[in-house]
Amino acid sequence: MSNTLKIYILALVSFLVGTSEYIIAGILDKIAGSLDISLVAAGQLITVFSLVYALCTPVSMALTVRWERRRLILFSLALFALANMLAFVLPGYGWFLAARVLMALGAGVVVVTALSLAAKISEPGRQASSIATVVMGFTASLIIGVPLGRMIAAVYDWKWVFAGIGLLAFLAMIVIHRSIPATDGDAPIPLRQQLGLLRNPRIAMGLAVSFFWLGGYSITYTYISPYLLTITGMSEQTLSAALLAFGIASLVGSKLGGYSADRWGVLPTLISGMLLHTVMLVLLALAASHWVLVFPLLILWSLSAWSSGPAQQYNLVTLAPESSGIMLSLNSSAMQLSMAAGAGIGGMVLNRVSLLSITWIGAAGVAVAVVLLIVSSRLAAPDPKTAVKVQQA
Repeated sequence: MSNTLKIYILALVSFLVGTSEYIIAGILDKIAGSLDISLVAAGQLITVFSLVYALCTPVSMALTVRWERRRLILFSLALFALANMLAFVLPGYGWFLAARVLMALGAGVVVVTALSLAAKISEPGRQASSIATVVMGFTASLIIGVPLGRMIAAVYDWKWVFAGIGLLAFLAMIVIHRSIPATDGDAPIPLRQQLGLLRNPRIAMGLAVSFFWLGGYSITYTYISPYLLTITGMSEQTLSAALLAFGIASLVGSKLGGYSADRWGVLPTLISGMLLHTVMLVLLALAASHWVLVFPLLILWSLSAWSSGPAQQYNLVTLAPESSGIMLSLNSSAMQLSMAAGAGIGGMVLNRVSLLSITWIGAAGVAVAVVLLIVSSRLAAPDPKTAVKVQQA
């Protein structure tokens, strides 16, 4: 089996994880109505998932650093699949929240391991594109998982979405066992020394870019379904079409971002993508009362937002190439913390200001990321000898 096909298998796994995470935003109003809770309380299902993901993934990766990578991804996929089945069978908001915690514990390790495997088995000079392919699994979840989940929730019980994800995750374990080769883990580095990488100003600022970029995105995306239904006046059918178009644009943006980073460089790709991201969120607020205008703006927003994903992942890996797994883990945690913060801030804005304001706040977050990116690019490149000392400390 070719390495390209193996990387696409890893992308399939990321699709399942992405669907389990992003589907909440697509069916937020259905969950709130079914469980008799507010939209803000339903939005906190995203906050809890992201917090557990962010805080526990680095610890889990440190504890399993010696594990063979295929074994690790199979074990974490098993936990993820079980959690989805529990979400289907257990009743009430409290039990569903508990299942989301287990999902996050498994999902974090699955994603970091898949990204690390993709970087290791890819051909030289194709690392950014390989990472982009795995990230494409997340974008595919927006194309297929979220719109399909919305349609299922409109006709059947929304919990059937999680039953399907759990079953597919078990099937994915079989495929991975038969196709992905055994791969050694990284050299063991204590968690304290992993966090020592944060003393490097470029790395710390690079992670801050991830936080504000995805935080600005999450503030708006968490409440995208009620926003489109309530503010723009979209119908249920138009909403499903909008979510599908949004997902397709995210796939194009992700692949474009990986290609652009390989062809024209990481920094131009990130700056142009984030600037367009900021502008699209502002225009969404200005055109909110005209859903015909909102539709193409959603597409451009998705394309620009997701173009930054693979470029930023690869950008951080190049800052500490000897610790690619650690950097991917730290970045994954930063991104999940930003999603938790975004969902929380979006909830506060919804409660205290208005649903319309979430796009303005989101645009401000992405704008901060652009500023940090420009400042970090002007810092001196890290001394390779310093990086080695961090590894040997």
